[in-house]
Amino acid sequence: MIGRFAHDLGVPDRCNQCQPTPCCSPRDAHSMLVRMISIASSAMLVASCHEGVLDPHGPVGKAERVILYDSTVIMLAVVIPVIVLTLVFAWWFRAKNKRAQYRPDWEYSGRIEMIVWSIPALVILFLGGIAWTGSHDLDPSQELKDSAAPLDIEVISLDWRWLFIYPNEGIASLNRLVVPSGVPLRFRLTSTTVMNSFFLPQLGSQIYTMPGMISRLNLKADQTGTFQGLSAQFSGDGFSDMRFDLVSVRADEFKEWVTSTKIHGGLLDATTFTDLAKPAKAENPQTYAEVTEGLFDSISSSHTAANPLPQGN
Repeated sequence: MIGRFAHDLGVPDRCNQCQPTPCCSPRDAHSMLVRMISIASSAMLVASCHEGVLDPHGPVGKAERVILYDSTVIMLAVVIPVIVLTLVFAWWFRAKNKRAQYRPDWEYSGRIEMIVWSIPALVILFLGGIAWTGSHDLDPSQELKDSAAPLDIEVISLDWRWLFIYPNEGIASLNRLVVPSGVPLRFRLTSTTVMNSFFLPQLGSQIYTMPGMISRLNLKADQTGTFQGLSAQFSGDGFSDMRFDLVSVRADEFKEWVTSTKIHGGLLDATTFTDLAKPAKAENPQTYAEVTEGLFDSISSSHTAANPLPQGN
């Protein structure tokens, strides 16, 4: 009656704005969602291939990519047949297939048991062999086989910044690491407070920094460019901004940068480091023309970060 009364008054049963349009149908909405997911997945895949571990620019990163590819192929050798056989079994044992035999009393097959257990065992054996050889060949503390003399760099993870000391050059840099391309990099790493993680995805080998300890890492940049470094270990409020740039330049450009850094001045001593050790968000890179001798060893020893006591003075 209400509907008839409304019709008699000239009120339409449903306003035009509420009529479903083709673009708002559930099928179109589902298709749009699938397209968005596909585009987002493709974009992330392309980005990872150009800026992440799949686009290495050093011997360590390239070796790690080979291990990643080999491990993926070995696992796909099991994953793909399982997916295919699942679809084949579902199709063969469908209700309409009269040729499929139903055996309610079947319980054991030696051949099937051998296949089911031997294939995973081989996969684990292959993956274990790759991990074993790779962990020894790519030992972070093992120096790279290179005729060039390595560049020594001391790394200190702060809250929440990165401090780089060049002991042989007598300079330091905050939140920016400049290195010569084609030269092995020999790192010594420590932390002021909590455990952190030093990671250069395009050069390889993530390694932890811990207070009171020294970690060692050897890397090399094969070509010039700017590569992003980051902290891969949650360490507090400023963790998400705890990033830095590794700038790989030619050998002559690196010497010019060292000379320019010494000209600009700035002293990194116990007092300056005490201020740096205080929690602070990431800031613009800055350099120091002079570093107190033994500062890194003092920080990495039993002395607290709040009161480092440099040795040799």
